[in-house]
Amino acid sequence: MTAKLPEPTFADLFTPKLVTVLREGYRLADLRADVIAGLTVAIVALPLSMAIAIAAGVTPDRGLYTAIVGGFLVSILGGSRFQIGGPAGAFIVLIAAIVAIHGVEGLILATFMAGIMLTAIGLLRLGTFIKYIPYPVTVGFTAGIAVIILASQVTELLGLTLSGAEPGPFIPKVAALGAALPTINPAAAIVALLSIVVIVGVRRYRPGWPAYLIAVALAAIATGLLGLPVDTIGTRFGGIPSSLPLPHLPEITLARVLELLPAAMSIALLGGIESLLSAVVADSMTGRRHRSNCELVAQGIANMGSALFGGICVTGTIARTATNVRSGARGPIAGILHAAFLLLFMLVAAPLASYIPLATLAAVLAVVAWNMAERQAFASLIKASRGDALVLLATFLLVVFRDLTEGILVGFGIGALLFLHRMAQAVEVQRPMVEQDRADDANGPRVPYDSAIATNRDIAVYRISGAFFFGAAASVATALDRIGAQPKAYVIDFASVSVFDSTAASTIAGFARKAARQGAALFVSGATPSIRRTLLAHDVRPPQVRFEASLDEALAAARTITGAASGSAPSTEPA
Repeated sequence: MTAKLPEPTFADLFTPKLVTVLREGYRLADLRADVIAGLTVAIVALPLSMAIAIAAGVTPDRGLYTAIVGGFLVSILGGSRFQIGGPAGAFIVLIAAIVAIHGVEGLILATFMAGIMLTAIGLLRLGTFIKYIPYPVTVGFTAGIAVIILASQVTELLGLTLSGAEPGPFIPKVAALGAALPTINPAAAIVALLSIVVIVGVRRYRPGWPAYLIAVALAAIATGLLGLPVDTIGTRFGGIPSSLPLPHLPEITLARVLELLPAAMSIALLGGIESLLSAVVADSMTGRRHRSNCELVAQGIANMGSALFGGICVTGTIARTATNVRSGARGPIAGILHAAFLLLFMLVAAPLASYIPLATLAAVLAVVAWNMAERQAFASLIKASRGDALVLLATFLLVVFRDLTEGILVGFGIGALLFLHRMAQAVEVQRPMVEQDRADDANGPRVPYDSAIATNRDIAVYRISGAFFFGAAASVATALDRIGAQPKAYVIDFASVSVFDSTAASTIAGFARKAARQGAALFVSGATPSIRRTLLAHDVRPPQVRFEASLDEALAAARTITGAASGSAPSTEPA
């Protein structure tokens, strides 16, 4: 009998990893490692935060506020040692859609509401269920987001001038971009191309160097010195502030809250999935384990904090978290320092940001989108099975051509149905065998025979194995109904049943009534306490049915009732 593991306490589930790391002992060497990792991640996050904000339809300073405030809170309160919080590319499409419909103030309020939802999801310990998102759904979703991000950056990459506002839906967007191709700005296209070359070259030949920051710095210097005719942060947005704003929330009314509820739910769903995926990536790289519900609570508080300071949606960022791990981080203090370094950069270098070309930030996002696409995983899943390919393509196409939340939900739904179908196919009902009173010699054992050739059909034995649930109930019922003869006793062995639900119990109840009409005894063997409780709840109970601990005991009782002499247990073979 196996011992049951104790239930985790509130402290086990919600103690931040920062507390755990400090309890384990934090030394000067750990601080030095975290300073280096924090600085490295801040250098990567600086251009990315601004680029993501611009691509999402808000000003670049809001991306920095998000990385500073959100990143700080995620590292202090989070359930992962290495998680880096901030704005993420996966949110670009969602944020842009919310801003287009509800404005920036609506986005901030929706972000705050999503933070409340995420905190509640974590406190209710629902983080485990978010991790059940199938792998093909995450790959299809990520690839779809990558395509949308790349399409959204074509205008800045080529310096196009559109005749009107850039459409949100993918097909109208592509049509508008095609119509605007004659307006290409050669200077912007060259700056974007050279920025991509610099990023790719640095990553290949000097992988330890900050490729994004180098490309942005070189492009800003060239633009300032040469006076290139390209749009910059200064010309488009007037630069960025050199300090954090005071905490503030938009006006909150019941009507506004109800209006923004769908947007907030989308942010919470996407943020929860993205943050837990990022934490899982960090776990796989380090061998550590994160606390999923604690992480969701931290993400919720971080989103509320970001909204208070005018920031956008916060989540765990896979690329920056992986950079943090590869840079030698020892714990959450690296993430805290990353936020502190970003704040320092904003205070000191804000005037220089005005010279950064938007074409270069678009180039940064183009490289991010290319890396997000997970092309090898996409191709592998297409070849793996028709079910995985269906889930992958449904998610990908819906994300690109319809809506990202719809893509996730439909992909998850198809994946769940395919899983249930596979589980139902895995259940096995072994055909009944009966005992015939024939021996090889005068003292030999009784020999089991198949029902097709046996002459004495007193006891029929069924062994059910696998997940006996609503998806498999019909096939099990069909197998039980295939009894040609009418034995005096039935034995159904549940020793190998791993899952059992109410539909399964109803199926057994129907079989019990059939056996009673035939005047046959029914024995249930190997049922666990939970299976027995479910059967009793559906009136599968004595005297109509007798429960026995094992198959041997059930057979012995059945022989007693049928008047058969004791002997070997009937064997079974797959149906």
